[in-house]
Amino acid sequence: MIINRRWIGTATAALLVATMTSTVPSGAHAAPANDVTTAVQQKLLAEAAVAADQAFRTADVADTRVDVTRKDGRGWAFGTAVLVAPQGEDLHPSGWLFVARQHRGGWQVAFEGEATFAELTAAAPASVVAEQERDTFTAPRTMAANGDFRTGMRLPFTVGQSWILRGGPHGWSGSPRPFSSIDLYGGDERVLAVRAGTAYTMCKGWIRVVHDRGYATDYYHLWNNISVDGASVSAGTFLGNTGTDITCGGSASSRHVHLGLRQNSAYVAVATHNLGKWVPREGSVAYEGSALHGSKRVNVKGTLYNYGALGFTEGIVDSNGGTSVSRRSGPGTGYGVVGSIADGATAAVACSSNGTSHTGRWGTSTLWNRLTDGTWIPDAYLYTGSANPVNGWC
Repeated sequence: MIINRRWIGTATAALLVATMTSTVPSGAHAAPANDVTTAVQQKLLAEAAVAADQAFRTADVADTRVDVTRKDGRGWAFGTAVLVAPQGEDLHPSGWLFVARQHRGGWQVAFEGEATFAELTAAAPASVVAEQERDTFTAPRTMAANGDFRTGMRLPFTVGQSWILRGGPHGWSGSPRPFSSIDLYGGDERVLAVRAGTAYTMCKGWIRVVHDRGYATDYYHLWNNISVDGASVSAGTFLGNTGTDITCGGSASSRHVHLGLRQNSAYVAVATHNLGKWVPREGSVAYEGSALHGSKRVNVKGTLYNYGALGFTEGIVDSNGGTSVSRRSGPGTGYGVVGSIADGATAAVACSSNGTSHTGRWGTSTLWNRLTDGTWIPDAYLYTGSANPVNGWC
């Protein structure tokens, strides 16, 4: 459903696109406005005019939220830019960090994810972009290449608690792919950072934490959210309480956190990535699906226990329906059985080697993992988040 806005429509927003200065590098926007807020608003409306979701295409200035959090006298600015979503089901706001520089009488504006954003953050003074942020924003992009989906993240609530999976994998704005998000509620209602990073208040009720390896996580519908502008947070830092806040649009019929996964400044499918020691799995449609801990499957409305983060050289034993996996004295079925390890157990990997082939939930592989106790198990029965050795070859 397209919800009509106020006075400016697609034609007006398209006109704003046409006024962009042609000499500005690709991905940036030099607006004629002398005021940086106006320049960022114009860029937001240009984004709205070509948005995949037609609900955004009739946005006007009143549907923008621009917060210039840092500015200096040399013509630099930094902050957050948000397009408010219509207040309807399955809709959520769109938002970016931005950096801006005065340029030929106007402002050159770049949003995160654009090549010019890295260029401008690299050139900006420390009073506008801190050194730690500059390192993050200019780091080489990390892709989920060769089947590497390791995140180092935990679930967004206290370790040892169990919360309810209110909604399985779905888009940041409902049904559109990628299915980047899940909904959670319960416990003490305190939403916590899933991993260390740099936190930003996108708008009331919405926090973004930028992590390492190109990842970021978004948390929406929060009540009592913290106010941060590039603050360092640790895994487990309080971000806010589950809520129904829709200050920046959308809807929420009951309190929860809408958790979205991003990589390289774009939402990515959360399935196959690990959140703690659970692996979300998509259903046939948005909001369905489940989460796996070993062979244990929890469907929507089931509870997820927070086991903490899965280390980058650890794996979760997944017997693909059994109760345990045999440990062997070497990398193959020709070696003797020296014990077993329970389904769902956390296994620390010392190194890996090739051996006999096995087929498990995550595919067919000849890779075997030597555990830190010296025993071996097939990689096909161990979720590590990667198809390759996670701690080198033996």
